[in-house]
Amino acid sequence: MTIAKQNKQYGLFALSLGAALLLAGCTTKTAPSVSETAKPVDVETVVKQKLPAGQKDRSAWAKELATTFKSQDIAPSEENICSVLAVAQQESNLVADPAVPNLSAIAWKEIDRRAESLHIPAFLVHTALKIQSPNGKSYSDRLDKVKTEGQLSAIFDDFIGMVPMGQKLFGNLNPVHTGGPMQVSIAFAEQHTSDYPWKMEGTVRQEVFTRRGGMWFGTYHLLNYPANYTRPLYRFADFNAGWYASRNAAFQNAVSKATGTKLALDGDLILYNTDKAGSTELAVRKLAGRLDMSDSQIHRALQKGDSIDFEKTDLYEQVYALAEKKAGKKLPREMLPGITLESPKITRNLTTAWFAKRVDDRRAACMKR
Repeated sequence: MTIAKQNKQYGLFALSLGAALLLAGCTTKTAPSVSETAKPVDVETVVKQKLPAGQKDRSAWAKELATTFKSQDIAPSEENICSVLAVAQQESNLVADPAVPNLSAIAWKEIDRRAESLHIPAFLVHTALKIQSPNGKSYSDRLDKVKTEGQLSAIFDDFIGMVPMGQKLFGNLNPVHTGGPMQVSIAFAEQHTSDYPWKMEGTVRQEVFTRRGGMWFGTYHLLNYPANYTRPLYRFADFNAGWYASRNAAFQNAVSKATGTKLALDGDLILYNTDKAGSTELAVRKLAGRLDMSDSQIHRALQKGDSIDFEKTDLYEQVYALAEKKAGKKLPREMLPGITLESPKITRNLTTAWFAKRVDDRRAACMKR
């Protein structure tokens, strides 16, 4: 399952912190990115040059990013370095565990929402939170003063582990799902630890809220998958919406052209965690006779939508052939997904396209420094 699909299940803390901060104040293994053809550079030296003036701990940022690139076999190019720094600047202003505006209120609202969904009186939950937590302060006091997602994650870990009410409300599911300087998904990090170069003192979740961990897993999510994109812009959209969302949105556009069916260009080719066919799959089925494919063959091909292999399927090639014949022109193989960002941390109408363009502007500025 891609991070986009995972994020849509999370709800509370699964979207960009960069949007909240703004309102408050690429490599591949089998399909090289444009930047892999660029002249190699010394990562540590270039990071120091490219970090904004006044950035704290410049040497530590530089060393940890150099280790990140080497351990992941990321092409050491200026574009790749600036792409990583641009995402981190957008998401956290290059802070390992940044403060989130109104986080205490957001946390209390989520607790009350969970209690209401389980038909637990709010006063019982608030009374339970007045007991002393492992650091000597009550959970209630800690929640009132919480400033960062790392702090909030630690509170929920303690609450779930120590208080019976915590288990009933949250089970083993900590509702903080993203964190660190690149706001990477904790679930994603937990699935990609095999090449992690540093010894973890705690859990993967705790490591995400450190500078080195957040940048390592965030870089992995941004650059460590093969994609045939012509511009970093589409990787930035994928970072927000999930691997291959930009390619899949373009494919959905082709399906729409071929069938005359209006589709949401969101990058989701199938519905996950259900046997039901989604709107894109239903639209493709209208072409089944012309494709000479059964419904099950179509579904199996669409299931490859979270990998580079989807582009090698007969379905992918035939849909484009039909769509381009009907349109009378070549259609794009990459397109910014049409996704509106939803989160308690976001107070304006923002989209994945907005995020990608903001990050690309930061990358361009970094390249000029």
